[in-house]
Amino acid sequence: MTNKITWEKMIDAVSPISLFQRWDWADVQKMSGVTVMRFGYFQGNSLIGIAQAAVVVAKRGNFLHVRHGPVIKNWNTTNGKAILSHLKTIAREHACVCIRISPFIENNNKNENIFKTFGGLPAAIHAMDAEHAWVLDLAASEEQLLAAMRKTTRYEIRRALKVGVSIEKTTDPASLSIFFDLYNTTAKRHGFVEHQNIKEEFSVFAAAGHALHMIGRMNGKPIACAIILFVGSEAIYHHGASVASSVPASYLVQWEAIREAKKRGMVQYNFWGIAPTENPHHPWYGLTQFKKGFGGTTRTMIHAYDIPLSWAYWPFRAVEWMRKQYKGY
Repeated sequence: MTNKITWEKMIDAVSPISLFQRWDWADVQKMSGVTVMRFGYFQGNSLIGIAQAAVVVAKRGNFLHVRHGPVIKNWNTTNGKAILSHLKTIAREHACVCIRISPFIENNNKNENIFKTFGGLPAAIHAMDAEHAWVLDLAASEEQLLAAMRKTTRYEIRRALKVGVSIEKTTDPASLSIFFDLYNTTAKRHGFVEHQNIKEEFSVFAAAGHALHMIGRMNGKPIACAIILFVGSEAIYHHGASVASSVPASYLVQWEAIREAKKRGMVQYNFWGIAPTENPHHPWYGLTQFKKGFGGTTRTMIHAYDIPLSWAYWPFRAVEWMRKQYKGY
């Protein structure tokens, strides 16, 4: 499949929130040295589905990863089987132990049964790729959005304005040096592994007018940042960073990102991943409470499924299961 316009129209019509099936995301992966392939599936002359697949090379075993996809007009056993048959051929050509798919479709028994029919198993990994996301409807006015927030969130936004926090919006890739300074600090403070390829991601999406770097400053000093993507009808808070501070700059950064999304005509503001439970010991609990303070609802999509291709899948699965147990979520 080589036509970007046709590809993007398909996603916008069928699954506009499938970030990782976007044409630009494949370009990000390719810049990072990942093998990515695009496929279109037809019935006669009618395009019924697309799949953007990446070959993930890992010590535990290679796998073919179709994140947020395949995107299919009608998810049923017949269509799914035909597309997966082709993907199996591609996966075996690249010595993959399995296909991992996580289409952005509803988490219900009907959809789960489709994957079980294919011999699929729920992947032995934690919820990822915003499987559980916090999403804010932007139809309301700014005044209504503020009124619907948690009282403390609204207070912190106003306090940030009162103490003089300023917000800079930029598409300049050079500004990422500020982001990474804060990101490294944030990762050490919260003990998480930093995401890779953020530089490439911002470069590709910003060049297309689909990304902003939001920087919150106090007395000229950067203390909070966020990278926002504008995809289809949705704005996505994809990456964030901050220093430990009593100044609530992160709250104002989010509020200004929400306002920017409304100006651009976005329908929703996606705060991205949240903890799947209210367990206060979950590593994402604090971040989840921060996101929920702005108002919104939970959107839960189906968990990633693995389609095993050989005996080598089982050691692969065991390693991922042990990692999940070690992390505790």
